[in-house]
Amino acid sequence: MNLFDQISEDIKKAMLARNKAELEALRGIKKELLEAKTSKEANGEVTDELAIKIIQKMAKQGKDTAQVFASQNRQDLADEYLGQVAVYEKYLPKMMSEDELSAAVKEIIASVGATSPKDMGKVMGVATKQLAGKAEGRAISEMVKALLAAM
Repeated sequence: MNLFDQISEDIKKAMLARNKAELEALRGIKKELLEAKTSKEANGEVTDELAIKIIQKMAKQGKDTAQVFASQNRQDLADEYLGQVAVYEKYLPKMMSEDELSAAVKEIIASVGATSPKDMGKVMGVATKQLAGKAEGRAISEMVKALLAAM
């Protein structure tokens, strides 16, 4: 069962359980996936990779929105968005820990043959492809920068 089908099944479960908050978040995911399905790049099909990318984007937007509401002393709205983010994160792969990320980036640096911070572009190109969905781009960039600077 692919991610799209899993979300559809979970919508039914949330409806039966009368879980309004989860249902709203799941419907939001499904809406975004259906929109992506009709785009030119998708060719009428939503792969799990595309679905994960979309859900990651939604989670990041939800966190950012919650942060804005929290800074404006609207904790009620911030909590609502954080609840949606929690639902989104159920469908995302587990993110790498800092140690796992460090080991993966060291491996990539060795495979690319990078020797100085000037090689950051080469390393980032490979790292972002290999670690997509497993770590945030900012975390990858900071790790690559730190490891290359230490060389």
